[in-house]
Amino acid sequence: MDIDVKHIAKLSYLKIEDAEIESYQKKMEDIIHMVEQLPEMGNYNQKPKVEDAMNLREDVVQPSFPRDEMLKNAPHHVAGCILVPKTIEAE
Repeated sequence: MDIDVKHIAKLSYLKIEDAEIESYQKKMEDIIHMVEQLPEMGNYNQKPKVEDAMNLREDVVQPSFPRDEMLKNAPHHVAGCILVPKTIEAE
C-alpha cells in the first residue's frame, strides 16, 4: 500500500521531518490494516429501543464570570469580545 505521508502532512499543516516519514508510513499502514480486519456490521436498519434510552442530566445554567472583569484580563478586546491570535496560516 502506498500512502503519501508528505501530502497528508501538507493537507494537515503538519511538519514531518524526512527521517520520520518511513515511521509514519508504517504506522498508517498498520491502522489501515487494522480497520480492514474489523468485522462487517450486520443489520443497519435496527431501530433504537426505548429501554436503551440514556438518562441525561438536566442542564443548569451557572452564573458566569462578569464580562467587565474578564475583559480587564484580556490583552486585546473589541466590542466586548476577546481578540485572539490567528492560529492557522495559509501557505
